[in-house]
Amino acid sequence: MIFDLSKTNSIANTFIAELRDETIQKDSMRFRKNMERLGAFFALEISKSLTFVEIDTQTPLGIAKSKVLANQPVLTTILRAGLPMQEGMLSIFDRADCAFITAYRKTKKNGDFVIQMEHISSPDLEGKVVILADPMLATGLSMVLCAKELINRYKIKKLHIVAAIASTEGVKHVRANLPKADLWLGAIDDEMTSKSYIVPGLGDAGDLAYGTKA
Repeated sequence: MIFDLSKTNSIANTFIAELRDETIQKDSMRFRKNMERLGAFFALEISKSLTFVEIDTQTPLGIAKSKVLANQPVLTTILRAGLPMQEGMLSIFDRADCAFITAYRKTKKNGDFVIQMEHISSPDLEGKVVILADPMLATGLSMVLCAKELINRYKIKKLHIVAAIASTEGVKHVRANLPKADLWLGAIDDEMTSKSYIVPGLGDAGDLAYGTKA
């Protein structure tokens, strides 16, 4: 399943528009906030696909029937760019455990790059619903590498992948390698540069959120 926010009439599209806007991007706090709001939006959408149970809730005047999540998902992100989106999802799934993955592009002398994954800090994911978020899904290489590492370590019940902006190529790569995963995307752009940056995209999400890295 692929959910493409840009195909819907939703206020959340405003978050995408502001994330892309090079003038608004100069306000890093605003950029982080929009990523958080987008994360919260996707958390609400994903929650509709999860399992709920009915409970009795005692009010001052009686008993009310309520539907609550049977189990919280595990929120996972790729550092550092994914942190604001992670915080947004955590504001909705406020009892969820979290996992963190360190992965980055390691550029060779000829300009090519490979995805280097260095560390995973994770609770037990056995039988859990896992939401893996990264703002940019460009080639899809890092997303697939990280997801497969989790799948190899644990028998995950269901995998949801969240990205603010994806490329057509990246979506194809993820679908080919993770066919059972559901994708939740803010927008899908057709082009990438020779260095595999999405066009029109929004630039480097990590730098825009936390400052230009050396």
